[in-house]
Parts: sequence; C-alpha cells; structure tokens
Amino acid sequence: QRPAFYPPSDGYQPPEDPVVGCVRQIEAVRDIKQALPDLVVVGTAYSYFQEFIPHVAQAVVRDGWTDFVGLGRLILSDWELPAKVLRGDDYRADKKICRTFSDCTTAPRNGIISGCYPLDPYYKALPEFEQLKQAKRSS
Repeated sequence: QRPAFYPPSDGYQPPEDPVVGCVRQIEAVRDIKQALPDLVVVGTAYSYFQEFIPHVAQAVVRDGWTDFVGLGRLILSDWELPAKVLRGDDYRADKKICRTFSDCTTAPRNGIISGCYPLDPYYKALPEFEQLKQAKRSS
C-alpha cells in the first residue's frame, strides 16, 4: 500500500506515519545509487509530498541520491506538473496536485478504470465514479 493521507477504503491504516515510509524508500534508493553509481535509478514515493514534491525532488537529484523522480499517482491528477514546475508556473493554483485519496488504486482493485476521480473532471463525470463510491461504501 502506497503512503497516503487517505488510505484505501479496502486497505489498512498504516503502521507508521507515512512520511517515515517515504523517507525509508528515498534512503533505500540513495543506498542503491551509492552502491551502484553507474546504475540509472528512479526514486519512488514522492506523491505523498504533494506541493512539496518539486523541493524534495530537486534535492535528491541534486545530491545524487537518484537520477530521476518517478511520479505515479500524481500524474493521474496533474500530468502537466513537471512542465509547470520547469516553466516556473504556480503549479498549486489549479488545485490538481495529488492528495493521495487512493481512488486511483481502489478503483482497479474493484474492476474499475484507474484515474483521479476526486480531482479530474473527466473521471468525475464517468458512470464508473458511482461504481467506485459504492465499492468504497461496501468495504
């Protein structure tokens, strides 16, 4: 289960503060990169940092802890975020940044297409959104 402010309705409450899990993943990637400096490494667990992703990402890349920062769940809610950050745009203005609601992972486990149902108007308008809400109520 990915670190989330809102764990999946069919998941479990995390045994620790999710930031601890994120830091553990960042440190594990750092250790791999230090042990194998020629290996291209992609870091994970950044979506949880939400509007602080650009700050955390630039620090770990700058310090050589990883070569790339993977953005999984976040890309479902705001696929333009990397370009916005690089252009210097206010990426927080449109309120599309991932808030780790976990619908993108709960939906596929219930046979429903993955997407950011709470933040993306496209997914919010799909009939599958009602299916997802029912699945969450049933779990």
